[in-house]
Amino acid sequence: MTHATPPATTDQGQAPVAGVPDRNLALELVRATEAAAIRAVPFIGKGDKIAVDRAAVDAMRAFLATVSFDGVVVIGEGEKDEAPMLFNGEKVGNGEGPACDVAVDPVDGTSMAAAGRQNALSVIAVSDRGAMLDASSVFYMDKLVTGPEGRGVVDIRKPVGENIRALAGALGKQPEEVVVAILDRPRHEDLVRQIREAGAGTRLLLDGDVAGGINAARPGTRIDMCVGIGGSPEGVTTACAVKALGGFMQGVLAPKDDAERERGLAAGLRMDHVYEVDDLVAGENAFFVATGVTDSGLLEGVRHIDGIIRTESIVLRTKSGTVRRVIAEHPASKWL
Repeated sequence: MTHATPPATTDQGQAPVAGVPDRNLALELVRATEAAAIRAVPFIGKGDKIAVDRAAVDAMRAFLATVSFDGVVVIGEGEKDEAPMLFNGEKVGNGEGPACDVAVDPVDGTSMAAAGRQNALSVIAVSDRGAMLDASSVFYMDKLVTGPEGRGVVDIRKPVGENIRALAGALGKQPEEVVVAILDRPRHEDLVRQIREAGAGTRLLLDGDVAGGINAARPGTRIDMCVGIGGSPEGVTTACAVKALGGFMQGVLAPKDDAERERGLAAGLRMDHVYEVDDLVAGENAFFVATGVTDSGLLEGVRHIDGIIRTESIVLRTKSGTVRRVIAEHPASKWL
């Protein structure tokens, strides 16, 4: 006996009209990242990263409460007793609409923003409920991100020099033309040396490897690859964006010690396993939104011009593969 396939449904559970796209949740979520970025601005360069985070969290939480979805924070900034941070397990949204996993980072790069440096973003990623890997029990993850050209060409298990040469060939470049983004940390000294010995250049990131991963996956940027150990939460968040961009990503959990390794195993995580992008974020219904807090190679930071607050955001969706840049002008008088 054969069964008819039911029609595809919209996020609200209703069948869409033929030829009419269904709801893009990210276009509503961008209001929350815009608000977080705007509220963080008075604290940029003041040296207080807690104040930066608090202002952004309060704004993001308030705006998320107005969005029609049933969200649960899978990747947050703190535990429940560390409020006002958006904590793991916190419910967000108005409780109506699709059930979603949510990853939030009201300011990715709080230290950068507090110091007045570049590359701070406000970020939200959303997927269907149960689709995001909960890697919270292991804080660090070794990551490899490239554009689609890296698929079947590079592998995180290979030496970085071999990956650089292989990717260069796939891109039609010489290894000397390849640029690799990597967090500027003591743990990466040997990896930086290997990258340079392979002839490639480095783009050292003081913080915020989410932007580094996105730029590696996007066409037309000056970054060809992003590698190294960064936060596991940032890795899963980046995977939402990489998936929407059609890029390539792998991750391997990097526990700090045996105790963290055991916690990860107890939580069902696999150590020494290569997580592909579909393992980090399953399915084809994920959204990624980021708004610039300070200037970066990805987005302009918040601008105040003649009574107007200007923001720039990027809005991605895996289902459609659409990349939108949203430039908004907000009357400053509304934010006083």
